[in-house]
Amino acid sequence: MKKIAIGFIVLCAVVSLVLVTSATAADKFPSKRITYKICFNPGGESDITARFQEAALKKALGVDVSITYQVGGGGALCWAELTRTKPDGYTIAGHNLPHTVVQPMEMGSAGYKTLDLKQIYMFESTPDVLFVRKDSPYKTLKDFVEAAKKQPAGVFTCGGSASSSANDLGTSMLNKAAGIKLTYIPFGGTGSAIPALLGGHVTALMSYSTMAVQQKEQFRALAIATEKRMEILPDLPTFREQGYDVVEGAYRGVAAPPGTPDEIVKILADAFDKVMKDPEDKKKMDQNAFKTEFMGPEASLALVKKKMVEYEQIMKELGRIKK
Repeated sequence: MKKIAIGFIVLCAVVSLVLVTSATAADKFPSKRITYKICFNPGGESDITARFQEAALKKALGVDVSITYQVGGGGALCWAELTRTKPDGYTIAGHNLPHTVVQPMEMGSAGYKTLDLKQIYMFESTPDVLFVRKDSPYKTLKDFVEAAKKQPAGVFTCGGSASSSANDLGTSMLNKAAGIKLTYIPFGGTGSAIPALLGGHVTALMSYSTMAVQQKEQFRALAIATEKRMEILPDLPTFREQGYDVVEGAYRGVAAPPGTPDEIVKILADAFDKVMKDPEDKKKMDQNAFKTEFMGPEASLALVKKKMVEYEQIMKELGRIKK
């Protein structure tokens, strides 16, 4: 009985120490610079959003926020390293759906598992948009599809941001819906995909709604992958209204290493929530055709779990994983 009592006292002491340590860490957080990693090349949507957030995040957190880049494997290298990073809140990374759901599903071993990433906040989404150059002979989606059908498989190429991404899946969906065979060419992010289309290295580009605003003088948007037209792009028809069932896009947020204390995650989530609800920052997002989202840790995790179910079915239908 005496041994049991001593064991119970030791257990209580350990639990108390853990709770005190966790509370102390949260009380002091943040006390130094936070590294905010972007898993793609500069110039893409993840980078643009982070740059919009940077100054306001510094103000909200009271410390410097350093934006860095780690490119490779369509973001997989960055997310894999995040899961091995010290879970103290001082290193966070941009989190992209469907990438972090589809990569472990399709690659088999992506170096991380979807639920390894500790959700902090999901702050925006952008639907897929199909683009050609402004001087392209294809004025409409119908023109493009008819021309693609006349070409041997693989002659028409479609660039996009990364493999296992919304751009990748959107291209697969269009191939299936239209009965064409575009060859998808993955780039290290939207920033590096833009020059490929400008230089004529790809026939088309499956990118995002933001480019329909930012690159409107250079690119022609043929269709948007939404259920209804986007308010800021009222003249851009959907794939569906042109006869092709393609609805796809990306969600973006931020995640922490597994094991990061909930108290620290809450501090970070509250900071992102404050930034995203600032009228000036929201205005910037709206003007650039981002759809703002306001999902804290629990809502973000619920979205991830929902997308895991949805994308498993989509990937099976596209023949990209075994049924």
